[in-house]
Amino acid sequence: MAGFAFNTVGQVVFGEGAATRIGDIAKARLGRRIFFVTDPGLLSSGIVEPALRSLRDAGVEVRVYSEVVADPPEAVVEAAAALAVDFGSDGVIGFGGGSSMDVAKLVALLAVGKEGLAEVYGVGNAKGPRLPLLLVPTTAGTGSEVTPISIVTTGASEKKGVVTPVILPDVALLDPELTYALPRATTAMTGIDAMVHAIEAHASASANNNPVSRSLAREALRLLGASLERAVRDGQDRAARADNLLGAMLAGQAFANSPVAAVHALAYPIGGHYHVPHGLSNSLVLPHVLRFNAETAAMAYAETSVCAFPELAELPEQRRAAAFADKLDALARRCELPTRLRDVGIEREAIARLASDAMLQTRLLVNNPRSVAEADARGIYEAAW
Repeated sequence: MAGFAFNTVGQVVFGEGAATRIGDIAKARLGRRIFFVTDPGLLSSGIVEPALRSLRDAGVEVRVYSEVVADPPEAVVEAAAALAVDFGSDGVIGFGGGSSMDVAKLVALLAVGKEGLAEVYGVGNAKGPRLPLLLVPTTAGTGSEVTPISIVTTGASEKKGVVTPVILPDVALLDPELTYALPRATTAMTGIDAMVHAIEAHASASANNNPVSRSLAREALRLLGASLERAVRDGQDRAARADNLLGAMLAGQAFANSPVAAVHALAYPIGGHYHVPHGLSNSLVLPHVLRFNAETAAMAYAETSVCAFPELAELPEQRRAAAFADKLDALARRCELPTRLRDVGIEREAIARLASDAMLQTRLLVNNPRSVAEADARGIYEAAW
């Protein structure tokens, strides 16, 4: 067996109502002055209030920053970090979707004052230290609460990543109750995003693809495949919501160590140029990337396909990769998501630009099980259009 490294969060706290007990956990692990990062929608919805009350009841002083936006730009990260410094923060909490958690990771790093944002982009460039960090996901999709990755939008549309174990949080707190009110479309998009994480981690060409990540990916797909549609149909299905949240976290742990590849590389330009939500961007290209990759990843897809869709075990292994792509396409349709690029307002004439931009995602493309040239990317986008 080849050597590998597996890094993950220091502690996972999982359970219904866990967010209402955050005060005691944070006080013990983060300190008495906590910088709390979230977005304006969550703050106005009231879903944040029980957690803030728990923090205050525990004697913690809280400074709330609620200006996070989707695909956060550098200005948001830097403004939040400056406020965290002014507050004299002992620790940071990220509460929300992937964007809030990604911003919180970088605030914890930058607020120490040893590094600037421009110098930490890339793999392994951030050295730390950072402030103590606790992350609370309110969607079941990104897995950001257990990943050493933060994505920032630079310029008009390009995305850059900060990738380092330094920004793995001290605590990931997962409360299924926080996901009960998610809209159907958000549930579907984030759930398929989590499935992409597991699928790409399992088939990753990364030298660090390892048996721990593959085991987590398979279990994530088993949970998500059995529960996603149920959660979309009935947001109050407690078992489905719990399985979705746990599955998304396991997928996050998997791809945190065995990185994602071409699905994400081709999804990023879609989100950057057209502001399509990240999970939907992944969903739009997912089956087409799988069909492209089947030439070299058929066995990996055959193995993961039966985790998500047990009925595929009846097919010969050589037919499962194609059936897997078809099943995922059908799943998106049953969840009432758009399935073509033109359905989200992308013109066919934009395909060349999307393909060119996808080639910039070298950090991701290097992990794909089949080499992707710009002409290949154009072909995948054409198939998705």
